[in-house]
Amino acid sequence: MFDERRLYHHIDWGLLIAVLMLCAIGLAQIYSATGGWTGILQTQIYGILLGLVALLVCLSIDYRSLADKSHFVYMGVLGLLVCVLVFGSVRGGARRWIDLGLFNIQPSEFAKVALALVLAKFFGESRRGHVTRVDLLVAAALTAIPLLVIAQQPDLGTAVTLIPVALAVVYVAGMPARLLGALALVGLLAVPAIWQFALQDYQRERIATFMDPAQDPRGAGYQQIQARITVGSGGLWGKGFTEGTQGQLRFLPVAHNDFIFSVLAEEQGFAGVIVALGLYLFVILRSLESARLAKDRLGAYLVVGVLASFTFQVIYNITMSAGLAPVKGLTLPLMSYGGSSMIATLAGFGLMLNVRMRRFTN
Repeated sequence: MFDERRLYHHIDWGLLIAVLMLCAIGLAQIYSATGGWTGILQTQIYGILLGLVALLVCLSIDYRSLADKSHFVYMGVLGLLVCVLVFGSVRGGARRWIDLGLFNIQPSEFAKVALALVLAKFFGESRRGHVTRVDLLVAAALTAIPLLVIAQQPDLGTAVTLIPVALAVVYVAGMPARLLGALALVGLLAVPAIWQFALQDYQRERIATFMDPAQDPRGAGYQQIQARITVGSGGLWGKGFTEGTQGQLRFLPVAHNDFIFSVLAEEQGFAGVIVALGLYLFVILRSLESARLAKDRLGAYLVVGVLASFTFQVIYNITMSAGLAPVKGLTLPLMSYGGSSMIATLAGFGLMLNVRMRRFTN
């Protein structure tokens, strides 16, 4: 019988340390953006601690055993998403959280991990070596159900993060590149219909002001303009920790959440941005290596699915912070404020570390 304790010698400490460094940078910038030791900072620390517990749980249990129960995980998360629509607490016009008394939970953050698990299991069990139309329909249904429920909260930003999970898994599982191109073409052709029927007024307004923020500088374009100013004001070396003007003087709304990267750019400058980007790049490349080294297709698909959502959020949040994408409520993983986001993200890294650690098992 294989000694489980020997597995822990194969933990990817480089990846784990890089993840923890990004968490530490996030804590420092939240401390600065919120004015010191606040309730927001304490909540983030609790989120990291709970996230590390989730990471250890996901690391300790064989990922194949977790995948075998993936349908229960998927249905459980879907049930929580439905509960949000019925019993969820409302903030800022959105119903996204379940109030548990001591803390709130945002189930949509866990939908990404649940979807990666169930899709990895579905395609990992296939012995055909290619993706059929039936496979695509099943994957589309598994993705569309939670996506549509999350979009009803409304939380289109988080809903969209499920799409990279599905596309990455089905592509690696054998979907032809030409079919991926065809889906992209269909998506482009569907843009007018999405604009007319799927988007709400405030979402159309965000896209319009992204194209020209100056048309409403005190309203819908305010965040976009302030984000650009904040990033640009940092210069090469930045203004110094807690010395930024845009973040400290609250010119930049929700700086500790959606625009934490802008605060980093203002206070630590281009040099600090390069360090953070370097860490994110290291985490992404190291995780891709875990997928390459996986002992089976299930492990590879699981890593790719979890990583796809993470990478999409990192790229979108950073480009949004620089004023290069429409403002959307997507956190920067590992750095932005958000307990549920932190727990779900660290749980996902627990799964990726799990796959790499168990590559030598039978």
